[in-house]
Amino acid sequence: MAVQSLYRRYRPRRFDELKGQEHVVRALRNAVINHREGQAYLFSGPRGTGKTSTARILAKVLNCESPEEGEPCGICNSCGSIDSGNSYDVLELDAASNNGVENMRDLIERSSLGNPGRHRVFILDEVHMLSKAAEAALLKTLEEPPPHVVFVLATTDPQKVSETIRSRTQHLQFHLLPLHDLEEHVRWVIKDANLKVSEDAIAHVLVQGGGSARDTLSALELIAAGGGEVGEQMSSDEFIEAISEQDPARALAATAFSIQQGNDPRSLTEEIVRHLRECFLSLMAPELVQLPEQRATVVADQARKLGPSTLVRSIEVLGESLIEMRHAPDARLLLEVSLVKLTNQTLGGDIAAIIGRLERLEAGAVRTADATGPVAKPVPVNPATGKVQVGGKARMPQSNIPASASQPKVVAPAPTPAQPTKPTEPASDSQVVAKWAEVLTGLKPFVRALYSAVTPQSCNDTTLTLAAPNEMHMKKAQEHIPVVVAQLETITGRTLAIEFTVDKDATSPTGRTARPKVQETEISDEVDRSEIVDAPNKAMPSAMDQLTKAFPGSQIVDQAKKK
Repeated sequence: MAVQSLYRRYRPRRFDELKGQEHVVRALRNAVINHREGQAYLFSGPRGTGKTSTARILAKVLNCESPEEGEPCGICNSCGSIDSGNSYDVLELDAASNNGVENMRDLIERSSLGNPGRHRVFILDEVHMLSKAAEAALLKTLEEPPPHVVFVLATTDPQKVSETIRSRTQHLQFHLLPLHDLEEHVRWVIKDANLKVSEDAIAHVLVQGGGSARDTLSALELIAAGGGEVGEQMSSDEFIEAISEQDPARALAATAFSIQQGNDPRSLTEEIVRHLRECFLSLMAPELVQLPEQRATVVADQARKLGPSTLVRSIEVLGESLIEMRHAPDARLLLEVSLVKLTNQTLGGDIAAIIGRLERLEAGAVRTADATGPVAKPVPVNPATGKVQVGGKARMPQSNIPASASQPKVVAPAPTPAQPTKPTEPASDSQVVAKWAEVLTGLKPFVRALYSAVTPQSCNDTTLTLAAPNEMHMKKAQEHIPVVVAQLETITGRTLAIEFTVDKDATSPTGRTARPKVQETEISDEVDRSEIVDAPNKAMPSAMDQLTKAFPGSQIVDQAKKK
């Protein structure tokens, strides 16, 4: 006989055994005590959070022969039959496999039948998988069910359940378990089941569970079967370090090692994304991180090395790969390409990649040999055999390293453009006008183009007069007077006010003159009437004549006469 799994053996059978769902327990227990239980419930939440178990507990307490403070007694015939799964009062259906309209019609027919207990409870798991026709068939029964019937609908995706069904149910949302509650539960199970599990294995189990009690106990059972220790496996830390150090060889070696150990590429990608999410939360909202203290410290250090831009880009790139893996013939190739993109930013031309690179450069996480790109790092080599080593950090024999390689290459800083210096003596009035072209050179392109069309006319002790070609140009140029005044002071050493005049004939500073005016000639309206001659009266050719001329040799046939 097969041994019962841990998650089934330690499935909660009372409301007080349900972990992390106090709000659900409070609502259901009060409803039972006050005899105000609903006829249709919708339980939603992540997998392994106790939705089906809660539905069974509710069915037990509704049919229990001697309930106590909203809890089933657990010893009566009704409670025993429900626990064993052979009760006539409880019917469980998987909507994923029973999603047709005929299945719903059969369920409706059963709901109208009598039952030995006070209530008949129908538990529909994965209700979002029902077809539209099945939902329509169930809808009327949910709206007006028989008085002795209670429907409990469970789903991991409530948004896919039709709005009409949700409106006819009492919706209770289940949450992932907090870390401290899950750890307490795991240690209690280990003690009760007399398991030998190391502390590192417990931490690994909690991370693998991800807040799901069922997934956590499944991971615990696997660890216990393997001797209570975490076996040799590639940690996701290796991938995070490869991204932060910009080491494609390390990332590819870690991928190869993980797949050799039996990990599926998609599962491996999901694990890396979960790790990146922990890093993201550690950087943005540390209070939301659900990790042991020692593990949280490691994740926080990794998050600081990566930076927010790299974290966001990594999650986006790997998330897109997960979507593409559904239909890809080689999921491993997609994972490897994504990791190379993340570990070699020169392959990514998007802004996020550039920002991420700058963040790592500022943090000192990336050291480059030159300004062109990251240093190519050696592939991991086993020093004993000289062959490529899968997993771990790269090693290179010291004898093969040239002496010059140990010395860091000094990169000369980029030259900065020379800044104009303020003259020691202020320029004279004539010099101010002469240096106008130099003033224009230091302005921004738009302002420079605007002021290139104006001409300095005169200069005195306080004012520089400029001539604009028209009123509109003058008004636009006046908006940038402070910038020009500052540049003028830098070049000439004088603080002058700027006044404008309008001179359409002004010569531009480039030597080009304004467009010459068109000479106006006076046209006399006196006409010698004796010179007026009548135009010849020449008739215009008809359309038929024009056709005949266009097609020489053609004949006109009268269709009316032929008839």
